[in-house]
Amino acid sequence: MSNRIAAMLLGASLLAVAGAQALQAERAPAVSRSTDARARAEAIVAKMTLDEKIALVHGLFPPAAKGKTTNELIPSAGHIDGIPRLGVPLIRESDASLGVANQIEQRKGDVATALPSSLATAASFDPAIARAGGVMIGSEARAKRFSVLLAGGVNLTRDPFNGRNFEYLGEDPLLAGLMAGAHIQGVQSNRIVSTIKHFALNSQETGRHILDARIDEASLRESDLLAFQIAIEKGNPGSVMCAYNKVNGDYACENDWLLNKVLKRDWGYRGWVMSDWGAVHSSAKAANNGLDQQSGQELDSKIFFDAPLREDVTSGKVSEKRLDDMVVRYLTGLIETGLYDNPVPEKLLPIPYAKNALVAERAAEAGIVLLKNEGNILPLAGVKRIVVIGGRADVGVLSGGGSSQVRSVGGVPVEIPLSSGAAASFARITYHNSSPLRALRAAMPGTVITFVDGQDKAAAADAASKADLAIVFATQWATEAQDVPDLSLPYGQDALIEAVAAAQPKTAVVLETGGPVLMPWLARVPVVVEAWYPGQRGGEAIANIMTGKVNPSGRLPITFMATPDQAPRSAPVGLDKRESYPVDYIEGSDVGYRWYEKKKQTPLFPFGYGLSYTNFAYRNLTVSGGKTLTVSFEVVNTGKRAGADVPQLYVSRDGSSTPMRLAGFQRVTLKPGKGRRVTLTAEPRILADFDTALPGWRIKGGTYRVALAHDATDRGMTTTVKIDPATMKP
Repeated sequence: MSNRIAAMLLGASLLAVAGAQALQAERAPAVSRSTDARARAEAIVAKMTLDEKIALVHGLFPPAAKGKTTNELIPSAGHIDGIPRLGVPLIRESDASLGVANQIEQRKGDVATALPSSLATAASFDPAIARAGGVMIGSEARAKRFSVLLAGGVNLTRDPFNGRNFEYLGEDPLLAGLMAGAHIQGVQSNRIVSTIKHFALNSQETGRHILDARIDEASLRESDLLAFQIAIEKGNPGSVMCAYNKVNGDYACENDWLLNKVLKRDWGYRGWVMSDWGAVHSSAKAANNGLDQQSGQELDSKIFFDAPLREDVTSGKVSEKRLDDMVVRYLTGLIETGLYDNPVPEKLLPIPYAKNALVAERAAEAGIVLLKNEGNILPLAGVKRIVVIGGRADVGVLSGGGSSQVRSVGGVPVEIPLSSGAAASFARITYHNSSPLRALRAAMPGTVITFVDGQDKAAAADAASKADLAIVFATQWATEAQDVPDLSLPYGQDALIEAVAAAQPKTAVVLETGGPVLMPWLARVPVVVEAWYPGQRGGEAIANIMTGKVNPSGRLPITFMATPDQAPRSAPVGLDKRESYPVDYIEGSDVGYRWYEKKKQTPLFPFGYGLSYTNFAYRNLTVSGGKTLTVSFEVVNTGKRAGADVPQLYVSRDGSSTPMRLAGFQRVTLKPGKGRRVTLTAEPRILADFDTALPGWRIKGGTYRVALAHDATDRGMTTTVKIDPATMKP
């Protein structure tokens, strides 16, 4: 992140905070800021009536809550009234991780800056990029009077067909945890709350309300839960959102083991657990097993945490001490993030959208992955005639659907309602107004660039044959609430690419997808660029990458399979189910690239992979062991362009059957011919196994294999080191 962008983001944050300063002295309790947040919360709760406590543990869903509050209801995700006499602020909640969402334009005319997909941010392998995005969207949320962003999606990509993969941060727990933690830090730097979600194992959208995700404890601790644990340690989110699905028999939002034992006992989490919208199934069981707040109450079968909870407290099924703890946790989250003492402004504040757009553009550029560049066709230079084909590239770039949908600055050139499916009520196929065609023409004024929509393969092939280069934009739309039907490009786009490539040997394919797709045409296409859902400045970012203004530096945060049957599950489980059913995660903790190594399968493109317009070498590797595994080495840019590289550290115990695991990484930017000494320290829990008998993490002493790599399959620089035995708390 450049100093200029950092300064702009800081300015936006300060602007948003300023509007609330006048309210602070009036509403903040007369308790020293240095006082422990939980102690402050307990003192406030001690002054509450039973009615006031109950009122804080369930929230409204504004679109269905007309007349239920005397305060203004902003069309959005959630609303919890405050308690003015005690200084408890009114809370308004908005989706999500990619910007201040406005699905199906609930708030007419309200726009926000749209980041690229979280998967694109993960591809940067740069926590600073993730944090900058969080700072920016958090500042806009505060300026729009939202107190809580339902951000922080960190579910690991276990299945390539998951409709929400684009909202998450890939398949590796270390990468996902660090990136989510940084994003949460950024959001909360604005003194608002960020959630982390969906706790846990919400790994497919099919059957998400009824499926039972089944996995052994050690495997879950070493994978999905480790991602949450790292993100919570780094970001300290004010709230954790529990998931729709069951985990090993109990719904996640009434799962004693997940909420009470892992999150609150083992990890010492102090904030509050909120439900997902429509994820509550009980009163006493949910409250006793760790749920602190029912969110979007109108979407549940009953408002469990109102009259039913009151009855349970009165009858003793739920202790008053537990109710107090629920409210204390809620207030602790508000206090620790600074929101309690700095409520959001009462009126909308101006937002520097032009400056914020640069943050979105930088994130898109850092996350775009160059997968293939045969013959160094890119960067584009000296090309006289280019034809751009398909993907609605003449008007914009695709975005993912669902609760995270941002209605971006600049308008929506394409918006297609759904006629059926689980997402039809709240999702539309939506494009951001950032045309790659327009951006390429601006970047290459001396080149004639034409457009063909790609509906007619023969016409597209003919246009390609008459140009010096063809660029096919191929799209795959994904959305919350339903999984993609298969991993092929839809609408006959594979056939379109085949036809264009047959007519024009210099064909580049730019993918705008929610995750990995199959590429049956790969051998016949010299250039492939994965642009993900690149956000509201995606067209400009794509043009900057393709013309060389920006050197590509993204790395895959997710494995691209060669065939569907390489994955543990080749299709969503339970498409025909209407009642609860099991999904057995047979891969255990060997998610993504670990599964491929374990099964000795060669993917189409491995985790961590990505090309550049320059080259990097690793030299003079030294490794030290003992209590801590550390590697030190020199990264050298051996090419002729400035660029960024991502050295990756993989480890595994020598002689074990455990696949190598990512234990460290760092993004490094270098000018041509320059080098830098880099030191990576392995995350100790990656070296360890989770021992349920301990219980906790156990590093078995002995010899460990170490690989300094460009991607998860690279074993060009390997060595061994002795590591001391050790144990760590859960």
